[in-house]
Amino acid sequence: MAAREVGGVALGRSADKLFSLSGLFAVYKPKGPTSAGVLNLLKERLLAEAGVQTNGNKRNQVLKIGHGGTLDSAAAGVLVVGIGKGTKMLRTMLAGSKKYTAIGLLGKATDTLDATGKVTEEKPYDQITKGDLENVLQKFTGDIMQVPPLYSALKKDGERLSTLMKRGEAVEAKPARPVRVYSLSLQQFQPPLFTLDVECGGGFYVRSLVSDIGKELSTCATMQELTRTKQGPFTLEEHALHEDKWTIDEIARSLEHCSSLLPGEPSHKKLKTEHPGETAVSCE
Repeated sequence: MAAREVGGVALGRSADKLFSLSGLFAVYKPKGPTSAGVLNLLKERLLAEAGVQTNGNKRNQVLKIGHGGTLDSAAAGVLVVGIGKGTKMLRTMLAGSKKYTAIGLLGKATDTLDATGKVTEEKPYDQITKGDLENVLQKFTGDIMQVPPLYSALKKDGERLSTLMKRGEAVEAKPARPVRVYSLSLQQFQPPLFTLDVECGGGFYVRSLVSDIGKELSTCATMQELTRTKQGPFTLEEHALHEDKWTIDEIARSLEHCSSLLPGEPSHKKLKTEHPGETAVSCE
């Protein structure tokens, strides 16, 4: 059988295996890098292992790879990756359910609604009890309306709102939109910190949730940490490959392991998502 070629160059065995990979798997995204940055590093690692040399942007034509829902750079956790024909399945990940563990801080608000922003407000929080917090959570469970944060991946005239805000341009808040919260529970309460477990649908912002909870308690709150623990059927503990496992063989094993999680054919027709590419710190 003739060796497969890329750019007119015959591939070796490792490269041939890499370009035959197809499906969905998950990697662990640490705090710090963007989701796109993690994906680029993964791509570079795989192409280097396969001995495929690329020039700049040509690598995008060489290896077909993408992710199924942005995690903000300040967040960590599960990032679902599609490779080969699996990239066509990523859209279902955007609209599917996700689970997060979030740590909120009472008494302070920031312009980004998380720890990366500038403090815009401080209020007392000593009066708030664990019971107060648990009671408020009920108001944010089920089908609710949510205003997305100004610092987000949502776009105006083709540019991200966060980019416009960083340039100092005036940005109007987007109108509230319907989102779904499947479950919401308080895991820990050590004032001023509180830890939430959230399971939500696509387009949901955990930053906005934490901020809204603060307002509902007659104080303010900002998100300190966010970890996505589950996206669709992919969990942080069982499926997310850490950087030391970003090899062709490990990903091949993971694709095989994860194939049983996925339907044979996408059961939802094309899922309509107003905000693809968002999902996390909430959805970025």
